[in-house]
Amino acid sequence: MARIDRRLDVSLDEPTLVEGFPGVGLVGKIVVDHLIEELGMEHYANVHCEGIPPVTTYQPDSSELVTPVRLYVDAERDLLALQSDVPINPRAATAFADCVTEWFNAESVLPIYISGLPRQTEAEQPALYGVGAGEGTGRLVDAGIDTPDEMGIVSGPTGALLAHAVDHETTAVGVVVESDPQFPDPDAAKAVIERAIEPIAGIEVDTGDLTDKAAEIEQAREQLLKRMQQASEESSRAEPIRMYQ
Repeated sequence: MARIDRRLDVSLDEPTLVEGFPGVGLVGKIVVDHLIEELGMEHYANVHCEGIPPVTTYQPDSSELVTPVRLYVDAERDLLALQSDVPINPRAATAFADCVTEWFNAESVLPIYISGLPRQTEAEQPALYGVGAGEGTGRLVDAGIDTPDEMGIVSGPTGALLAHAVDHETTAVGVVVESDPQFPDPDAAKAVIERAIEPIAGIEVDTGDLTDKAAEIEQAREQLLKRMQQASEESSRAEPIRMYQ
């Protein structure tokens, strides 16, 4: 049965929620994982919804099993984070959206949904813009977040959650950021936190660790590409030879 099982009894006043499903560049997941660790957020609730794969998660330094999708809370900052260890099947995304947004509406939650847009160029700073439903567009204006400069579509569980807000005329914010289509992208996650989460939620978050991770991932990527090139050069292969070539 679909439900949100609370583990903590805390008081929240129209909290902001940040969604962290795996996606392009793993941006949403990196953002949420960083918020939980950096702010010391507490495990607030287990999420039981249709569409979540029937698996369970165990964590370091604990023998307690938990659901793969969970809510974390920072009561002082009126902040919630939706952490997911698994992707949601697109065919089940609508059912999942029905489950969680019913709870969001009952608790007067402002959800911020994050989507990575495959980056086409190596710009110094990833492009970021906001979309919204209901009063979400006003929150984007107040936060000074740019509007899209081209037509686009948001798919997957994040798209289903935003579609649910449009269909039911509720408030939601979507943040779209250019990100690496092949590797985890801490730079894009840093941009989301600094240019979207902080102004919308009215909080400050140290993102220094994300800069360090970006450098580590870039170094690992270069090493991987080098190894792949070496393997290609050393592998035997056949090539066609055309006459008069």
